[in-house]
Amino acid sequence: MDISVDPAGSEPPYEQVKRQIEHLVRSGELARGSKLPTVRQLAGDLGLAVNTVARAYKELEAERLIETRGRNGTVVLASRSQVDDEQTRAAATVFARAARRAGLSLAEATRILDEAW
Repeated sequence: MDISVDPAGSEPPYEQVKRQIEHLVRSGELARGSKLPTVRQLAGDLGLAVNTVARAYKELEAERLIETRGRNGTVVLASRSQVDDEQTRAAATVFARAARRAGLSLAEATRILDEAW
């Protein structure tokens, strides 16, 4: 797992770590069940405070991308397809609600989606 942090960057270090792990999961480079380094190990490797990496892991857990299993470590929960499916389904739900509020028919909403595609 190749992660780096730019201490001079505008993005906080925990966000940089979170974003890079999320990218590795979404791209399929980290498959479901892959074990992540411990918080302490990754913090040491990156020269960060333990709490910084812990925050990144906590936010990734809240998004159900990873899970910490105590002494068994932290593992990737979602596969790339599961993440993409969930995001697509959520976006479709938002679109459908907006189309209904706007009074569009299914055919009109489908036409808009087709044009965006």
